[in-house]
Amino acid sequence: MLANYHTHTTRCNHATGTDREYVEEAIKAGMKVLGFSDHCPWDFPDPDYVAGLRMTPAQMDDYFDSILSLRKEYEKDITIYVGFEAEYLPPLMERQEKLYADYPVDYLILGQHNFGYDKGLVGWAGDPNVGDSELLTYINLCIEGMKSGKYKYLCHPDLLNYPYKDEHNEELYYKEYKRLLEYMKEADYPIELNMNGLVGGRHYPCDRFFRIAQEVGNKVMIGCDAHYPELLSNKDVAEHALEYVSRYDLEIVNYLPGLGPKN
Repeated sequence: MLANYHTHTTRCNHATGTDREYVEEAIKAGMKVLGFSDHCPWDFPDPDYVAGLRMTPAQMDDYFDSILSLRKEYEKDITIYVGFEAEYLPPLMERQEKLYADYPVDYLILGQHNFGYDKGLVGWAGDPNVGDSELLTYINLCIEGMKSGKYKYLCHPDLLNYPYKDEHNEELYYKEYKRLLEYMKEADYPIELNMNGLVGGRHYPCDRFFRIAQEVGNKVMIGCDAHYPELLSNKDVAEHALEYVSRYDLEIVNYLPGLGPKN
């Protein structure tokens, strides 16, 4: 792996390790580019509502100060970018953009964990009890989000834990995910093979999803989704990820446009 653009920090409340340790593990792995994309904070209309598993607006200064300092310190060894993994939630987008407008955000990646906002974040895409309406909402939000031009790629697109129960489920899954994947190919956006899900034995990466991607002919970005530094330098997992992609004969994207190595 030459680059990873999906890296978290302890500010999201479900990762371990220091920012420096992530950088040093990426260098150890021989990466040329490391992108930090911790879960983006939100400016919620209700000031008393706090969403877990993401940094707060009050942590943004520390986040950028730390990563930009490391960028300068390690500039001869690796190129570092800083951005966010963020959902596309139309009722909140204007508020979110104002929140980070004055920060040097290099990029965003789309990680659609929720289905909406109504006095709080609605739903969880990894819930095994999602139904038809959640599938349609998820696919629509992913397409609308990528069409907005705000995001560089779609991470863990197969996070949605839609059940395999009967012919109806399989037909709807195929129809809707093919619609998403056809858009991604047409717009030349890569989809992500998520290493964190692979090493964690989660329901993603999902074979039925990647069979559709093979049929459509999508490009793939391998994303560590690193929540602990050592994942960045785990060669066994990296080889497993490369083998997984090769199974479906998909083209791997090494660098995101405009976010390649500077040395």
